[in-house]
Amino acid sequence: MTRITDLSALEALYGTPAQASVDKEIPFLTPEYRAFIEAAPFVVIATVSDDGTDCSPRGDPPGFVVVEDDRTLLIPDRRGNNRLDTLRNLVCDPRCSLLFLVPGAGETIRVNGRASIIADDALNARFEMQGKMPATVLRIHIDSVYFQCQKALVRSRIWHHESQIERGELPSAGQMVKAVKSGFDADGYDAEYPERMKRTIY
Repeated sequence: MTRITDLSALEALYGTPAQASVDKEIPFLTPEYRAFIEAAPFVVIATVSDDGTDCSPRGDPPGFVVVEDDRTLLIPDRRGNNRLDTLRNLVCDPRCSLLFLVPGAGETIRVNGRASIIADDALNARFEMQGKMPATVLRIHIDSVYFQCQKALVRSRIWHHESQIERGELPSAGQMVKAVKSGFDADGYDAEYPERMKRTIY
């Protein structure tokens, strides 16, 4: 077993990247990149600080990530569990990376940039859903954007109906909490969850 610990060894193992994979990375949104982002109902945001890293999902109807201009994105921070992992990291270090997925599309869009956390009533109002506004909005300055080819999604068959499994084949949310918290009422938690979701989704 060989552990790779320096860039020269890594590059010797993998070789040089295809030129197209380099050329596609630019510091602004083309109309084509914008079309993917505006069609995406789901994005994963990765952040980092001295306390560690985080990777969190964000989702809403397509268009919830607003393209303010070709170098700026706006993302509402919807109601969640108040751990604030993403926001805590961004307070310490504004760097972030985004991965946009569009159901049915094999390509993904990757954005690297720097985020500001904005608390502004007028801005929040632009993202009102079901009478509720986000507490804050992330304004992300784009440093680089590029698309990822289809290979990972083709291999995973993530959009294929036959790839879906019955939810009951996996542990429930309540069961996962009970595994780490003795005496937790997993059945009660799971039974109440559908109504709690309706009350708290926004």
